[in-house]
Amino acid sequence: MSQASDVKNDRRYTKDHEWALAKGGSVTVGITAFAVDQLGDVTLINWDVAPGDRVEVGQVFGTIESVKTLSDLFAPISGTVEKINSELEASPERVNEDCWDRGWMIVISAEDPKAVEGLLDAKTYGEHIASLEH
Repeated sequence: MSQASDVKNDRRYTKDHEWALAKGGSVTVGITAFAVDQLGDVTLINWDVAPGDRVEVGQVFGTIESVKTLSDLFAPISGTVEKINSELEASPERVNEDCWDRGWMIVISAEDPKAVEGLLDAKTYGEHIASLEH
């Protein structure tokens, strides 16, 4: 069930394999199918932030643990955490099942909603992961 080739055109990406989907001033953040493929079965997600906390670009907002590794989760933009997907604490496998929708991580109220436009577009991110696979 490899989703590595899946790159959604409706969102922006980081080189650390987070995706950002802007709706108004809110930005939903998750990890990409490529990241899920690299991680394997996700077993645990820990949050370093709570709703109301401020995050800066590149700040670690949590960790994701899998059978293979432990990885940091990085904020793609600066702003205030609106909500976290607390359902992932009990069901971390949702990230494996649906990293694009049900497996989202956090929602950030963007300090600068245009900051998302500075992230990688789908085409550039696709080229980035293709370069990693060779």
